[in-house]
Amino acid sequence: MTKGRLEAFSDGVIAILITIMVLEMKVPHASANLAELRPMLPVFLSYVLSFVYVGIYWNNHHHLLYATQRISGGVLWANLHLLFWLSLIPFTTGWMGDNPLAPAPMALYGIVLLMAGVGYTILEKMIFRLSDADSILGRALRKDYKGKLSLVIYLAAIGLSFIEAWVAGVLYVLVALMWLIPDPRIERAIAEVAPPRNRS
Repeated sequence: MTKGRLEAFSDGVIAILITIMVLEMKVPHASANLAELRPMLPVFLSYVLSFVYVGIYWNNHHHLLYATQRISGGVLWANLHLLFWLSLIPFTTGWMGDNPLAPAPMALYGIVLLMAGVGYTILEKMIFRLSDADSILGRALRKDYKGKLSLVIYLAAIGLSFIEAWVAGVLYVLVALMWLIPDPRIERAIAEVAPPRNRS
């Protein structure tokens, strides 16, 4: 089973998610004054954070599949499970942006991020099952300290949403900053299997 259709479908879904998020930012038609944009700042900031998160998932998803040699029906379903949770990001982004620092929207945003993280972990595990444990990719997927730490931070942020919502927001930003650089485990795996460059 080839991975080409899986990659193309996933890229298409992620592109649509980004489009939906930006369409949620309504243009102020009352005037052309810059002051009209001030109430939109929370919506814009939530969009930026979610754009970064979706971009991180797309980037790591791309690297993971690039290093993957085989996929199965289980991998296809695991990928759909991940995309399901990612598809909820535009809704939670809009709700959080319209209700800045409100506990319920902040907590729901964290729940969706948590489940997307779980979904990505499941996808990695399904791919790991198809890989030789001693292969470069197998060794790379064996260690996932940053992924586990991210899930713990999400859980803490969800709880803190009902105590100090702004702290939860800071934790969401912190996890995003942790993942701005593509997964180094996969990067190293790709570098090890890449053909040497011609230095002529």
